[in-house]
Amino acid sequence: LGQLIAGIAHEINNPVNFIHGNLSYLRNYGIDLLKFIELSYDCCKEMTPEMQQLAEDIDLEFVRADLPKIIGSMEIGTNRIREIVLSLRNFSHMDEAEFKMVDIHEGIDNSLLILDHRLKSKSSSKLIQVIKQYADLPLVNCYAGQLNQVFVNILANAIDALEEVRSKTDQAEQPFISIQTKLVGDRYIEIAIADNGSGIPESIQQQIFNPFFTTKPVGKGTGMGMAISYQIINEKHKGKLICSSIVGKGTEFIIQIPL
Repeated sequence: LGQLIAGIAHEINNPVNFIHGNLSYLRNYGIDLLKFIELSYDCCKEMTPEMQQLAEDIDLEFVRADLPKIIGSMEIGTNRIREIVLSLRNFSHMDEAEFKMVDIHEGIDNSLLILDHRLKSKSSSKLIQVIKQYADLPLVNCYAGQLNQVFVNILANAIDALEEVRSKTDQAEQPFISIQTKLVGDRYIEIAIADNGSGIPESIQQQIFNPFFTTKPVGKGTGMGMAISYQIINEKHKGKLICSSIVGKGTEFIIQIPL
């Protein structure tokens, strides 16, 4: 999967860079042509009937005002694609089979970008707010790609929980996911990811890390995401993955990774 993601990111990157690189030339050409049109106006005391008709047909004044805006929006769009491609490449971590010193916050941000389309909504009241409280952390020696997968699993489950609440009730409270990091002494770092969803009943909290256990309907989940996350944190990194939840209040997952 890492090779596939890196390969796709590489293939997307080439044409996008080509388009993005030419937009600056297109902007300059457009500005030059608009200046030439203005100078032509100054030279011609009166436009010919054909020129007048064409100016009306193409709405020349609107085109002159809108062309720079269109190019600007295209530059924003290609920049966005380039950011996503970079995040895909960072997220895949082709060297994930080995321990590597990484910036935990970069991994979290890449994971959020991967899930960005699920955080947004046409209705501003349904927008899932992400609250980040990052501490000053050192680089951490870890399996970078696998740790990113844990972040995605937990964040995706939080989004699922918030979407379920939104679909069943008229939630007055703004849905949010909070992400807090901190350094605990000189022993380990801690990442706490919490949501204000419906929460998990205490009777089943102990089972969420069991393989194939899921609270989702058939076809919505395999029940393997949290089991794999538990294995990655507890066995691969010799850390801890802890879940605490209150029904009606929300759920929090705490990840502790030894330094």
